[in-house]
Amino acid sequence: MSDEEGVDLAVLRQLAPLGAMKHVNLQALSRKVHLITARLGQVLFKAGDSDRRSTWVLKGTIELRSDDGAVQYIRGGSPEARNALSPKLPRQCTARALEESEILVVDSETLDIMLTWDQTGSYEVAELQAELADQTGDWMTSLLQTKIFDRIPPANIQAIFMRMQSVGYRAGEVVIQQGSEGDYFYAIVSGKCLVTRETPLNRQGLRLAELSVGDTFGEEALIAEAKRNATVTMVSDGTLMRLAKADFRELMSDPMQQWRDYAEACELVAKGGKWLDVRLPSEYQNVAIPGAINMPLYFIRLKLSTLDKKLPYVVYCDTGRRSSAAAFILQEHGFDAYTLRGGINSAEADLRRPG
Repeated sequence: MSDEEGVDLAVLRQLAPLGAMKHVNLQALSRKVHLITARLGQVLFKAGDSDRRSTWVLKGTIELRSDDGAVQYIRGGSPEARNALSPKLPRQCTARALEESEILVVDSETLDIMLTWDQTGSYEVAELQAELADQTGDWMTSLLQTKIFDRIPPANIQAIFMRMQSVGYRAGEVVIQQGSEGDYFYAIVSGKCLVTRETPLNRQGLRLAELSVGDTFGEEALIAEAKRNATVTMVSDGTLMRLAKADFRELMSDPMQQWRDYAEACELVAKGGKWLDVRLPSEYQNVAIPGAINMPLYFIRLKLSTLDKKLPYVVYCDTGRRSSAAAFILQEHGFDAYTLRGGINSAEADLRRPG
């Protein structure tokens, strides 16, 4: 069976809690699960593991052995096999195949997202996904898997997709122009986009990023109430979904913000966090919080790989506008990011010139 077809829905319907999902949502999930063959003696996971994977045995027999010596045998097709193996994390036991076995595995975060989606009663959203399926593939699932949706209430998620508008673009067409007013937040349904920024030394535009299906852009200007800081151009024909500024701020931006006052921010940094200054280099060179990393807002996407996802970042600018936009982008890419309330002025007594 091909990846496009996904796993047979009849198989998934025998498993809990998958069997209770609506057809269209289960169909979307079927393209995200994996079937693997476990060899005799193969260990699926060990006691103490914390990998975020949900695992079911479809055929064969799996031994679950805990550290205290307790043993349980789960055979595919049995009532016990309807439930995922040792779902509590860290794992309470070691799972080992007693014979060649067929195993179904899905990323637990993906499963949780799909179950949340399913239980919000989003029939209209499912219908929209079905209508756009030919040209969009699995863009909604890709978008939902981004970290920004971890902190957005399920009701908001449904409303986001209900208020989005579908717009088609041709290759070479400019979606947003540097210096223009911010009006929409965009998600790529099909096609690719190029992000460039014009500078005094590069009038042709400095290449910042290439975006594809499931990627988003346009949030900086909406959050910061500023002009667009880059140009986004279609590399190929494609379709974008866009969300109006007011809807974006109400449904996405506000729930995402993690504001901290200066004392709280200092505690985070003292425990291993980092200050991230997203102002221009000239502003940073004039005055900054000691130990801060300078990464201008318009370079954030380009420099993400230089940051450590294991560390929390406290982002600041002069007022909080640019830093809240930067924090949103960091959270969108899986970072733990906080915004300094009141901006750099709240740290005035502790400021100094870098170097």
